[in-house]
Amino acid sequence: MELPGLAFAVWMFICFCASVDGYPNGKIREACTSMIPCHGSSPQPSPEHTITVNGTEFKPGDSIEVHLSGPDFEGFFIQARDAEHLDSPAVGSFMLVDRRLSQLLTCGRTKNSAVSHTSKAKKKYIKVYWIAPADAPKRVQFLATVVKKYKTFWVKIPGPIVSQPNAPSPTPPLHTTSEALLTSHLVSYLSKPFNASGCGSMKFCVRNPSSCDPGSASCFFLSFQQEKSSVFIEMSGPSEGYLAFALSHDQWMGGDDAYLCINEDHRVHVRTACLKGRSPPVLDSENALEDVSWRLADGVLQCSFRRSIRLPAYKGRFNLDASYYIFLADGEASEGGLIYKHHRQPLITNGMYNVTGLPQDIGGSRSPRLIKAHGALMFVAWITTVSIGVIVARFFKPVWSHSFLFGKEVWFQVHRMLMLTTVMLTSISFVLPFIYRGGWSQQAGFHPYLGCTVMALTIFQPLMAGFRPSRHAPRRQLFNWFHWSTGTTTRILAVVTMFLGMDLPALDLPDPWDTYTMIGFVAWHVSIDVLLEIHSYCLVRKVEVIEDDRVQILQSLTSAEAEGRLFKQIVLTIYVCGNMVFLTAFLAAINQI
Repeated sequence: MELPGLAFAVWMFICFCASVDGYPNGKIREACTSMIPCHGSSPQPSPEHTITVNGTEFKPGDSIEVHLSGPDFEGFFIQARDAEHLDSPAVGSFMLVDRRLSQLLTCGRTKNSAVSHTSKAKKKYIKVYWIAPADAPKRVQFLATVVKKYKTFWVKIPGPIVSQPNAPSPTPPLHTTSEALLTSHLVSYLSKPFNASGCGSMKFCVRNPSSCDPGSASCFFLSFQQEKSSVFIEMSGPSEGYLAFALSHDQWMGGDDAYLCINEDHRVHVRTACLKGRSPPVLDSENALEDVSWRLADGVLQCSFRRSIRLPAYKGRFNLDASYYIFLADGEASEGGLIYKHHRQPLITNGMYNVTGLPQDIGGSRSPRLIKAHGALMFVAWITTVSIGVIVARFFKPVWSHSFLFGKEVWFQVHRMLMLTTVMLTSISFVLPFIYRGGWSQQAGFHPYLGCTVMALTIFQPLMAGFRPSRHAPRRQLFNWFHWSTGTTTRILAVVTMFLGMDLPALDLPDPWDTYTMIGFVAWHVSIDVLLEIHSYCLVRKVEVIEDDRVQILQSLTSAEAEGRLFKQIVLTIYVCGNMVFLTAFLAAINQI
């Protein structure tokens, strides 16, 4: 006797719905326009909190210090808007001072255009920086929503108005570095973003996503243009801390020539460094870079500089007329210029390239090929083969019980073939991360532990099936329950493991698309399972038999099954097609990263 499919459906539903329950964390993008929290009560009339700034005038690219202070409050939401049109979208972007208390949000099309709390912990004071965009309105006003308690809050507390001066040009003055050891050259401000014109014809470019516009807030861009004995380099991307690229002889960090653009106190410093293993980069005390320029606007960091093709006097600088793998990374930096490990895999070119050779326009990948293969094989195994195999075993015994293939019933042969394929795919996929890492990964959280559990159960399940008692043996019912429970537990753990693995840095599928798509697959499988279970129940009711041993009864109801055979085959066809759609979506996402 098998456990009813409805119990499995409930089990799956509880496990996965429980994992997506929400909690207050300040990610309130729904309030971007109105700035009103959805707390089911009206705002208070007289605000107790104030907004202050450290200046009244700004020019594009300038940073303004913004303070929110007052009695204890739990939550807040800060924006800057056109003072003449306060209902218009947020303008400019913010930068954080204390990431424990505040976080950046994207409202509309402007990245980092709002700031909110990270938790309900009480606070009295918040400090952030607002960066004026290139297309800023003449007058900008800061607004804040403050939540003292869940039912006590103030909306759109008016703050100071800052305005642009009546200067003929909004371009900021030239800035010189304060670190004499780093460079003696002038550092200028870029008045406009980079563009991709000339990529592949006049300059060597690396872009992610492919063919993206370096002026957009989602484009990582790196270009090299040879000019006689030097190379002019441009680097751009969405970053609050730093952008960096490195030239490497292999696809592993260590012994590489690195260049970093670091946002330090809202000024960008361009540094050279050597990478030694997975340790933080060792910044050079001397700098061989010239014509350094930078720009910070709308959450995008851009910098450019020039260096000679050969620098024999500087240890650690590679010659630019040779071929290398190119790394492109971003991460966070503190106010003192201390950089932290990049929060996701760097973009790595798929081959070695000479940036002073034939101009090309290429992309790269943030996921190693072995990890991509690991994810792809797991998706094939646990979205297609195992799911279809379970459906066949549960609902197609009566349909295919009188058809034989190689001396065994067709349903059994199909089920066994799909399950053995699952074991094979899972086993191959299981070893790939160990080959890539060279051992156990300490950075992958619970994913490898659950993965090992799934692998052990996957091997145990067919071994147990090899010792199953005969159909009428006294222990056959115990075997059926044990076989079902082990298989169901393995499938649930496998899907949970995939949920965790999709967001790991080595794979990092698009978020939240990956989570919603996996939830969609679980719901799809459960719905088909429930549909077939209801159909089987209706067949039993139709012939008015007592369901003591439902499998044997259904096998004897040849006339009833004849009526239901076509329905089950249609549902199976639809189910297989649906699984292929989910699988194709995941494989396409893996191919694009």
